[in-house]
Amino acid sequence: MFFRKRPNPEPVPAASEERALPQRLSPRSPSEAIKPTAAPPPPDLPERRRGGLLATISGLLTLSVVLAIGVMIGMTLFERQVKEPGPLPADKVVVISPRSGTSEIAEALSREGVIAHTALFEWAARLSGKALKAGEYTFKAHASINDAIETLSSGRQVQHAVTFPEGLTSEQIVARLNDNDILSGDINEIPAEGALLPETYKFERGATRQQIVNLMRAKQREVLADIWKRRSAEIPVKTPAEMVTLASIVEKETGRADERPRVAGVFVNRLNKRMKLQSDPTIVYGLVGGRGTLGRGIQRSEIERATPYNTYVIEGLPPGPIANPGRAALEAVANPSRTKDLFFVADGTGGHAFAETLEGHSRNVARWRQVERARQAPTPDAAVDKVEPNPTPDPGRASAYAPADGTNFAGGADPSAPRPKAFDASEGTRLDPLRNKTFDLNSPKSVPVLKQP
Repeated sequence: MFFRKRPNPEPVPAASEERALPQRLSPRSPSEAIKPTAAPPPPDLPERRRGGLLATISGLLTLSVVLAIGVMIGMTLFERQVKEPGPLPADKVVVISPRSGTSEIAEALSREGVIAHTALFEWAARLSGKALKAGEYTFKAHASINDAIETLSSGRQVQHAVTFPEGLTSEQIVARLNDNDILSGDINEIPAEGALLPETYKFERGATRQQIVNLMRAKQREVLADIWKRRSAEIPVKTPAEMVTLASIVEKETGRADERPRVAGVFVNRLNKRMKLQSDPTIVYGLVGGRGTLGRGIQRSEIERATPYNTYVIEGLPPGPIANPGRAALEAVANPSRTKDLFFVADGTGGHAFAETLEGHSRNVARWRQVERARQAPTPDAAVDKVEPNPTPDPGRASAYAPADGTNFAGGADPSAPRPKAFDASEGTRLDPLRNKTFDLNSPKSVPVLKQP
């Protein structure tokens, strides 16, 4: 009684039942019965509407990828071109003018045959970010654009050199600087005698003459201070200036490195004995000053002419140097040979014969006279800046006036007549080794063996 009776469902028409059942195809033959039933086609996909922003982003990304690929290809080709060998057939020096821009530098390199494409060089230089410096540079054969940029940005310019032989006066050094056409500018004033250190100095194009003078002066102070600290306590010089003065005399007396300490020892011994130095180069300097050479033999009248520098007249050292001595001469004076030598004279081989006594010195002079007689008579310009030893020295003048180079002037000869001399290749004459092109100027103290006229 508590349940309700459900109504019976409505009957389904037969036609509807037939429609609900899947349609079956009746095979027409046994072969068709075994064939699979064809599947119905898939339904069409609905269309999707793409937004405008998404399409823009997608296009930009595609464009970026394409451009990146293009840039990579372009950079690869660019790098290959700037690294290719250039047209320069051999090494060449090119001067880049100051204040030149990249375009001017490219034009200069193209004009000199270093590069073939100025635009490519300009692009490469700007992309490298390196500063190109003016100056004088050496470009190697077939240098690439990259090589040229590296050379210009490195600042490693061509190095020039100027050599000053030991024993030149400051006036002679200034004259050589003025003759150098690579240096520029004027020298403010001639430096003090002995204030410069003769050596080989390197410089770049554009350097001034005054810069070289300043460098020589600074180098001399540095070397002198170092040698002065290491000097022997027995040398009779009280200041570095006196050491330079004595070294300049040693420098002018001998050009042989092995003789400098011994020649210095002779002068040190004479100073200790309060003997006059009697050095011929001091006579010359007293007569001509910074010019440095007479260009002829010393006359008898000039030997006793009183000048502040003539050590045949004055006692002790002259008031200042007579030239610019080199490092070796300064070392020789700071630590001279310990001998008892008081005299020396030319020995005919380019060196000197030393002696402790006047008797030994007289024998050396006699031997030198024999050498001179065995040779042909010297021409006038072979007798320069030195007097010839007298074969009969005056015993009365031996202790104070016997010259350190073996010269003695007592006798009855005409005092106004010029004296012949031992061979001396002095600057400014035909026998000047600095003008003789048959030997290496980088070794200025290696005097060549010159044929006697």
